[in-house]
Amino acid sequence: MDSVLPQGNGARRNEDIALDLLKFVAPTAGVGRGSAPSTGFVAGGAPKPEDQVTQLLELYARCLRVVEGKPA
Repeated sequence: MDSVLPQGNGARRNEDIALDLLKFVAPTAGVGRGSAPSTGFVAGGAPKPEDQVTQLLELYARCLRVVEGKPA
């Protein structure tokens, strides 16, 4: 099995940096996280998996634009 090795100069691709940024930002912002079952009052229903995926993809695209230095 062939594996992709990083560049010899230690440079990272923008996509990798954006993914790391996404991994940091998503839990902090509560993006892509389902609601935990709880007793008592629950406001609204749990987000659908499709909505969570859409939010994560939008956040990744936003992270990538930031890493590339493009305006939002």
